[in-house]
Amino acid sequence: MDPGIICFQHCGPKIFCFALPENCPSCQKDLEMENFSLLPFRVPYPFVKASQYRCAVVIKPTTGDFLNDYHNSKDLHIGVTTSDGKIVEFDRHGLRCHRSTQWNQCLLLEQVHGSWREHWDNVLMKICYQKCWSPELYREDTHNCFTFVLTFLVNLGYSSLSLAAKSKTNFCEKFIIPRTSSAGKYISVYRRLKHGIYVHRNSKN
Repeated sequence: MDPGIICFQHCGPKIFCFALPENCPSCQKDLEMENFSLLPFRVPYPFVKASQYRCAVVIKPTTGDFLNDYHNSKDLHIGVTTSDGKIVEFDRHGLRCHRSTQWNQCLLLEQVHGSWREHWDNVLMKICYQKCWSPELYREDTHNCFTFVLTFLVNLGYSSLSLAAKSKTNFCEKFIIPRTSSAGKYISVYRRLKHGIYVHRNSKN
């Protein structure tokens, strides 16, 4: 899933690409004969495959994926994983516990320590047995995926994560906005690279 974005600096602006060019896109000099002011490095890929992160809280776009479809104004879908990597999510289809490729490009919000895994699964099971997670009771704005996850996290009693979960606003400010803001920079660069090498010039350049 990682497209492999490379970043380097030669004569001033930062250059982003999928493969190193022979010549600097800014000054056209032969890079084999030149020194880099910033050696080429692979930009860290911010997304994860949910099934590889056990006992975690994850988010993804409601439809599509982050790289191609996500915009700040779009709704996000939130879920949790079990100790064996299954996704537990609540949406218009009701409560589901399954493995899904739709969660192969998501953001990790938090993951509990290994010693908490048994407690995590036990609390999650108790919450899932509640009758309020049926498809008929789902409401897009008032009884949705966030309602389910925040209810679980409050009952989990896991330090600052559970404390923040008492308020959707606080939870978003502490756990979602920082992750999506950081990922947004990667998404922006990726989409620019669809049209070729991206030369990032700032006011100093």
